[in-house]
Amino acid sequence: MREYTCIVGFDEPESGILQQRLDMPIIAHDVLPGIMLKDGQLWVEGGRSARMLPVSKMVFHGIFENDLDFLTGLALWGGPCLPNARAMMDCRLKLPCLIRALDYTRFGTSPRGYVGPYVRFDSDTERVAKWGNWHCGENKARFTGVWSSENPAIIEHYLKGQAVRVVVIGDRYWQIRLEGDDWLKSIHHADAALMELDGELLDDTLNVRDGFGLEIMANDYIVAEDGTKHLLEVNHIPNVTRFLEIWEAYCDYVVEWI
Repeated sequence: MREYTCIVGFDEPESGILQQRLDMPIIAHDVLPGIMLKDGQLWVEGGRSARMLPVSKMVFHGIFENDLDFLTGLALWGGPCLPNARAMMDCRLKLPCLIRALDYTRFGTSPRGYVGPYVRFDSDTERVAKWGNWHCGENKARFTGVWSSENPAIIEHYLKGQAVRVVVIGDRYWQIRLEGDDWLKSIHHADAALMELDGELLDDTLNVRDGFGLEIMANDYIVAEDGTKHLLEVNHIPNVTRFLEIWEAYCDYVVEWI
C-alpha cells in the first residue's frame, strides 16, 4: 500500500517549497483535512478529492479555530507527527498551557489572578487580562480600575520592558525582539528583529520544551525595566516564516525528520 506524508497548515509558496525538497508522495492542506483512524492506520482526505489516502507521517503547522479534536485524533494515532501530537494537544488551549508551563519555567513567579465571566475585577494598579486561545496579541486588555468580560481570564500585572521571543527548532535557537505601535508587541511588526540570544532565557525555553515534549516551540518573555524576566506565553506552533533564517532552518529540520 502506497503511504503518504501529510503537511497541514502552510499556504503556497511554503508548502510547495517543502514538497520540492521531499522526494516522496505528499498530501498538502492549508486548512484542516478530513481524517480517519482505523485499525491503527491514519487516513487523510486527498488534496484534490475527498478520497481518503493512507498517511505514515504528519507535519502540522497552524492554529485553527476547531483543531483540538484534530490534534486529539493525531495523538490517539500515535504515529510520527511533527511536532509531537500529544504535546500539541496539551498546549493547544493557551491559558491551561501557560499554567502547565509554570511547572518548568524559572521566570513564572510574578503573581497571576483569575476572574470568571461577568465578574468584576477591581484593581488600583495597571494589569493585563488574557482570555481565549488565539495568539498574536489578540484577546488581551490593559486596564486600571474595574474590568469585566463575558470570558474567563487570567489577570497579570502590567510590566514595562522589552518583549522578546526565544524560538527553538531542534538544536537551533534564536531570539527575536518583538515590536508594536502600542503596548501590544508582535513578531509580525515591521520593526521586529533578530537579536543576541540571552542564555538564561534559552535555558528556560529548553526546560519548557523538554517538559512538554515539543521539538519546535517559542516562549515569549518580558524583560522588565528592573532587569527581571517573566514568562508571558508559550507558542506550540510558532511563526517560522517571518525571518528567512528561521524558515530555512525549519525546512532543513522537517526534511531531516521525514
